[in-house]
Amino acid sequence: MAASATGTQRGQGQWKLGYREPLNPNERSKRDNDGLLVKQRIIDIYQYTGFDGIDPADMRGRFRWFGLYTQRAQGIPGGRTAILEPEELEDKFFMLRIRIDGGQLSSEQLTVVADIARTYGRDVADITDRQNVQLHWIRVEDVPTIWNKLEAVGLDTTEACGDTPRVMLGCPLDGVAADNIIDAQAVLQETVDKYIGDPAFSNLPRKFKTSISGCTQQCTNHEINDISFVGVMGPEGEAGYDLWVGGGLSTNPMFAKRLGVFVRPDQVSDVWAGICSIFRDYGYRRSRNHARIKFLMADWGPEKFRQVLQDEYLEYALPDGPEPAATPAHRDHIGLIPQSDGNIAVGATTKAGRTSGTALLRVAELAKQFAAHGGGRIRTTAQQGLVVLDVDPERADELADELATLGLSARPSQFHRGTIACTGIEFCKLAIVETKGRAETIRGELENRLPDFDTPITINVNGCPNSCARFQVADIGFKGIIQKVKQDDGSFIDAEAFQVHLGGQLGTEASFGRKFRGLKVIAAEAPDYAERVLRGYLQRRGQGESFASYVTRADEDWLL
Repeated sequence: MAASATGTQRGQGQWKLGYREPLNPNERSKRDNDGLLVKQRIIDIYQYTGFDGIDPADMRGRFRWFGLYTQRAQGIPGGRTAILEPEELEDKFFMLRIRIDGGQLSSEQLTVVADIARTYGRDVADITDRQNVQLHWIRVEDVPTIWNKLEAVGLDTTEACGDTPRVMLGCPLDGVAADNIIDAQAVLQETVDKYIGDPAFSNLPRKFKTSISGCTQQCTNHEINDISFVGVMGPEGEAGYDLWVGGGLSTNPMFAKRLGVFVRPDQVSDVWAGICSIFRDYGYRRSRNHARIKFLMADWGPEKFRQVLQDEYLEYALPDGPEPAATPAHRDHIGLIPQSDGNIAVGATTKAGRTSGTALLRVAELAKQFAAHGGGRIRTTAQQGLVVLDVDPERADELADELATLGLSARPSQFHRGTIACTGIEFCKLAIVETKGRAETIRGELENRLPDFDTPITINVNGCPNSCARFQVADIGFKGIIQKVKQDDGSFIDAEAFQVHLGGQLGTEASFGRKFRGLKVIAAEAPDYAERVLRGYLQRRGQGESFASYVTRADEDWLL
């Protein structure tokens, strides 16, 4: 039903319409105590009481406002995920998400992150597809010390999770790429500085994901963010931004809609605050499953959304603006990339996001050692990779060789380049299957079986329906499920498996992948399935035909 019916809007718990009575436990918890206040309780109380002294409402709710989630207890199978209570699923350790806006890190900052991973997190570090670094095995007793270490080098975990403005994505090559439309670093940082940690935006209906980028590849994936500022040349020849709102995946995937406006750089932070305010005031708060801004956009449409933004929040009109130029489906910054100043950026893949504190420490050292000038700069990417900037051109190949010894490839195969995975059952309480290891197995098997595969391909491995690894927009998307498998004696057991989505992509021809009701693959057989489908593609593809285009026209039998 359209949101024009006032009674329906009030029933969704929209504050702007006077409906402030909390409609679910999450809303009541946020009303009772702002999530930003939990930091002081961790410092004053919980670091001394330890895990058993934490108020459950803080631990399973407000801790997220500072990047803390309890991690999954080891050994609990995926079939138990939806059955057990939270206290039965969780271990006495936390995942800690370090906020890295724009993916920007200095060598000094990365050294501190690496040291924390080694000292407090059993040397495990994950680079996410939101440009964050996630650590595991963190004890609440150590969190204040970790915060002190991060804050000493200008990092923090503020609003890294929770119903807040999450990390803001930026192109890792902003400021150095020869072909960038506009350098978005300054406006991104301005927006972070003005609004992150502001109580005005610390109680949103759900999470709020932002990208601000001038990248010609659109590597921050504006199609699936809640709000994106996309670099364009404006009507008067001025570089600025095209505005997109309402993207998101999870169980109800939707692509963002263009508002059709041109935003000057000096307007970005105000426009961002206006849209975030619309979400806060008009967003749906009754049901958590219906609370993202994409549902509001679906009901209002871009014309009404633009009008409310201009009339109620900006109090001025934004001019019409151009669409961005065509962009590719496969986006990353991997390899030896010339910078505008003549130096080289060396971009490398991880192993489905997994690395270590020890490896990151070495990357920080290498960034300084190989820098043509300055102290070394590193960037994380939205494809779970990293980029070392400012490398002396004469030494770029040498740096690529050094990174390879750390499991970071600047010369990856198509399969290594395109494979990502979420956290999975190893640490995540929502997960149903293991992901990091599965992704590496799939990738390794395909490299061995199809060593000459010559076209870009994305293989995204996800542990549950929530799409942290973007399975709906992958060439081959694996969504974790539990499948009943019949044994020789006639009995059935639960086995880790995947529902397969095929032919999804971002870019100018963005589309969600095809799925087939009966297409479920036992996890151990995923490499065999992927090989079979990709061999069929190689045999039947037309000249220059992408895998996603092939899937669109393929007979169902070709894909089973």
